Amino acid sequence: MTSSSVPLLPSTERSLLHRIAVGQSEGRTPSLVGAVAREGRLVWAGGRGDVVSAADTQYRIGSITKTFTAVLVMRLRDEGLLGLDDSLEKHLPGTGVGGVTVAQLLSHTAGLSAEPPAPWWERTPGALRPDLADVLGERPLAHPPGRGHHYSNTGYTLLGSLVSAVRGVPWEEALRTEVLEPLGMGRTTSQPVAPHAQGWAVHPWADVLLPEPAEDLGLMAPAGQLWSTAGDLCRFASFLAGGDDRVLAARSVREMRTPAAPPTTADWDGGYGLGVQLARRDGRTLVGHTGSLPGFVAGLWLSVDDDVAAVVLANATSGPQTGVLAADLVRIVAEAEPRIPETWRPLPETDAPPLSLTGPWYWGTYAYGLKALAGGDVELQPLRGAGRGSRFRSLPDGTWIGLDGYYDGEVLRVVRRRDGSVSHLDLGSFAFTREPYEPGDAVPGGVDEDGWRGTR
Repeated sequence: MTSSSVPLLPSTERSLLHRIAVGQSEGRTPSLVGAVAREGRLVWAGGRGDVVSAADTQYRIGSITKTFTAVLVMRLRDEGLLGLDDSLEKHLPGTGVGGVTVAQLLSHTAGLSAEPPAPWWERTPGALRPDLADVLGERPLAHPPGRGHHYSNTGYTLLGSLVSAVRGVPWEEALRTEVLEPLGMGRTTSQPVAPHAQGWAVHPWADVLLPEPAEDLGLMAPAGQLWSTAGDLCRFASFLAGGDDRVLAARSVREMRTPAAPPTTADWDGGYGLGVQLARRDGRTLVGHTGSLPGFVAGLWLSVDDDVAAVVLANATSGPQTGVLAADLVRIVAEAEPRIPETWRPLPETDAPPLSLTGPWYWGTYAYGLKALAGGDVELQPLRGAGRGSRFRSLPDGTWIGLDGYYDGEVLRVVRRRDGSVSHLDLGSFAFTREPYEPGDAVPGGVDEDGWRGTR
């Protein structure tokens, strides 16, 4: 029996409810909902305050919208319709910032300004900014492109327009047909659909409320328009863990989760991939996004290693720390009910591994172990201490390509002697031999002919 068929323990559910209750009370928000998914299945949802349904009430999710926009862009890349290193100008000419690349826009390293010109775009109709020139303003670049991470809402406006230009349909239509419908996210929409929460501002010094407007953001929609539910976002988080071939393959989703922008000097525990935020919390790596718009705050975090995702949504402009709360929900489940490993099973006969290559190998005096995986893939990991390790996918020409870690994208190949015997493994010019510095081995620079010795 796997953990996916087992509900959470009552004690775990009690801890989850307590955490969101504290978050709602201390955050002074009219309502707050939380939900947890484990191994792709919603296992808990709870709410406090004025909530119709914890899992199915819509809240505005702000910048979590950016991750959806990024998925659409990655789909275009996978279809060969654009490249991540393409300049924006190639597909969306005339913006005035066309030299920036698609990857830079996705990772917020294009140097664009964080916000469009006044008035405050989140509380005013998108009709005030009918053209991209109105969004970009007279000074669209705040920094040189590619030099560092600078979060930009205008950058994701450009990405939404890029999707529309390449796909030939509005951003909203592409999102609905290519992502939301295949993933079964029927409660994620551009406009609110009942039951939905009203957005409120809570006075900082008194327990009174003021309604916040819910504007249609127009061209800025790809940066923060969406409404969604805790249940739908848990489904989306599970997609970010493993992909879905109807939307985006696992490898492309893994690419999104790979750091693409360095952290700022003030935040060494965070970073940014391609449309997703990255964070280190409680010793685990979290992937997801936070979001806010006047009247709403939202947080979505996923621990791939634990296969636990959590979503927290609230309807107040400020106060509830939804990102912190979502991370806490992941921690509560992961620590109270650790992931149960998959049952070990031998490989099928069709996946006969290259056993003659497995076992210890040496890069200089560093000891490594080569392990055979399914489908002819292999894994090379250091045997002692920290070191460079990666998994490798088998290629038809008998080589392997790195999938992660230091050797991601690097080629591993077997070098043979004239008689066909294995001389060494070549990995990015590094020679891995069966013995450390054995005389006669193909070690660059040669080996002292007197071999190993003690001190005199």
